[in-house]
Amino acid sequence: MIGLPFLGSSVTTFDWMKAVRSYTVYEIMCKILKDSDLWDRRKHCFSVQTENGEDLIFGVELEYELILWEKAFQTATFLEVERIQCKTYACVLESHLMGLTIDFNMGLVCFDAASKVVLWRYKFSQLKGSSDDGKSKIKFLFQNIDTKQIEAKELEFSNLFAVLHCIHSFFATKVACMDPLYVGCQPIVGKAKYSN
Repeated sequence: MIGLPFLGSSVTTFDWMKAVRSYTVYEIMCKILKDSDLWDRRKHCFSVQTENGEDLIFGVELEYELILWEKAFQTATFLEVERIQCKTYACVLESHLMGLTIDFNMGLVCFDAASKVVLWRYKFSQLKGSSDDGKSKIKFLFQNIDTKQIEAKELEFSNLFAVLHCIHSFFATKVACMDPLYVGCQPIVGKAKYSN
């Protein structure tokens, strides 16, 4: 969880506990903004897109603080994805209630919510593209391992942005795990898992 923003200045650790709003770190997106992205003359700003698509803009005083924020956010996301390993979201496919599990080891798994029967399963490496309508629908493009053909799968979610950000967080963590220097800098929990 990440707490944003405060009604006043944060002074103590307890202040972090009484944030006005809090978000699950893997369901939000953080982006460092270029000066050209801003409407005014502020510098050293970043945006956080929440799980409901709301964009919040924050600024820090010094450039190095921006770098520290970005690194802290990436590390928190990495550690949280590593900790939870999978996340399931309710979705709809052709008027039927389904579940989509984003699994760090298995990839993306779609199953019937009532019977738990798996409809399809793809590894992250098979995801070749995706698009969304900005409201509720995601169209995934997967490459079939056997035929090499692209297969389109469309699902509808009530929490589109949370799902998109979660998939991005899992992807980013997968990529980070391939970098031994990054993994080596993480706490001992991560080092043991990825030392092979």
